[in-house]
Amino acid sequence: MTAIEFSHKLISLHDNLSYFANTLTNNREEAKDLIQDTYLKALTHMDKFESDTNLKAWTYTIMKNTFINNYRRNQKANTIVDNTEDLYYLNIPRKSDFVSPESEISTKEIKAGIAKLETDQRLPFEMHTEGYKYKEIAENLNLSIGTVKSRIFFTRKKLMESLKEFQS
Repeated sequence: MTAIEFSHKLISLHDNLSYFANTLTNNREEAKDLIQDTYLKALTHMDKFESDTNLKAWTYTIMKNTFINNYRRNQKANTIVDNTEDLYYLNIPRKSDFVSPESEISTKEIKAGIAKLETDQRLPFEMHTEGYKYKEIAENLNLSIGTVKSRIFFTRKKLMESLKEFQS
């Protein structure tokens, strides 16, 4: 495959790459940057592409790996390195144990709203908020995953309706 053919095929994938980049980043500008990085890497490493393979899959892999590498780089950049002798900066408490009276009342009212729910709605919802996966909830309650998902969805919707005063 010549460089011109490769470039034309690569450009024809723009809509697909754009959609994939948007799903990865959830940000239009970051998606555009990701597409440009993908094009640059694909053109730079064109010699590594085997012409009898799938170009779309190859470019998707480049895009996914570029996204992951950028994410990891950003995570490292946000890491605090504390070179003080007694690790002063890392040992500063970040959270206060102080609970305002308003938030304590709000928490009690929200818990009361949850307690008012029927058992078949409340149990899957509570398990979900405790960190159980849909599959685990389905197995524990002997329900289908679809039933679990719909009960959690409708319970959340019902709670949001009954607790409108807590929405900002």
